[in-house]
Amino acid sequence: MSEANRIRTSRLKRENPETFDGKPTTPFNNWWKTVTKYLSFYPETSDQQKIVWVGTLLTGTAKAWDLHRYDTMGESDTWANYSLAIRTEYFDSREAAGAQLKLSQLRYTGDIRAYMTEFRALNNLARATGESLQEKIDLAMPEAVIDMRFAHYLGEFSDDEGFLHTTYQAALQVERKKALKQAKEQMRGQTGNSGRGKTEKKEDKRQENRTSSKQKSHPRESPSNVATKPTWFGKKDTWPTMDEAMKGLPNNEKEEYRQSREDCWRCGRTGHKTYECLSFKTRNGTVLPPAPLKVGAVSEGKRKRDNEGDATPAAKQQKVAAVETMDVNPMPLWESEEEDF
Repeated sequence: MSEANRIRTSRLKRENPETFDGKPTTPFNNWWKTVTKYLSFYPETSDQQKIVWVGTLLTGTAKAWDLHRYDTMGESDTWANYSLAIRTEYFDSREAAGAQLKLSQLRYTGDIRAYMTEFRALNNLARATGESLQEKIDLAMPEAVIDMRFAHYLGEFSDDEGFLHTTYQAALQVERKKALKQAKEQMRGQTGNSGRGKTEKKEDKRQENRTSSKQKSHPRESPSNVATKPTWFGKKDTWPTMDEAMKGLPNNEKEEYRQSREDCWRCGRTGHKTYECLSFKTRNGTVLPPAPLKVGAVSEGKRKRDNEGDATPAAKQQKVAAVETMDVNPMPLWESEEEDF
């Protein structure tokens, strides 16, 4: 056997159609179409070879029918007579009725290629044509496909193929439009999420920098340290304790200023700390107790000037010198109130 024949024989073995047992539950029409389609690839095959080969695919009652026909016809049988006899013997009208029912129940689910493939396979048995075929298609299609078809084709269809082709193209356009819309929405969603993410990250970074800067310049008082002065306050604070600083402040304002971002919890303003507050009123207008006087502030300031040198401006020094050297004239005796005239 030549290499070409060997490959051909192996291909026949691998690609042979399925067997047919002749039972009523086994579909015959599709099987027979597979057989005839397979034989069309080998037109040089003789009638006897076709009959023998089909006989190798039969089992059960179908095999018994094939052997009985061979006993009756022998070598005189032809492929035309054999194919007509087997189709007449096993054609099942119930298969066409079942295909009609399935064709009526078939619905388009978003893939026009898959729908048309299944529709044509069923219609080969159901044999729907004309208005019956168009009605089944229209009932299976959504409104978007029908609107698209009417928008692009205004005439009447002269044959079934024209109707099927136009419906196919309309559904294909609807699917493409839907896919494009979904792609745009996905792109907008990704862009929006990316933009919001970057904005939020930038805002969080700015907030973190502001908080860090405030904490470095003037840290906030902690509620856990209300009764005692924090260690970071210096000796020049006006109020010795948090309780004394917050006296006279209504509870609602206490809570408001603590939850705010202002520096001072006593008056609710920025620019100074709670322990340094000298305000007479809060930002809401509540009158506050006066701050206590600081003992030794003058002497401490004087010691600082002494250590750093006299920082008195030149103009002030000149005025002081003028006052110290000024001659003071005594009051004339005649202007004395105790003088007797």
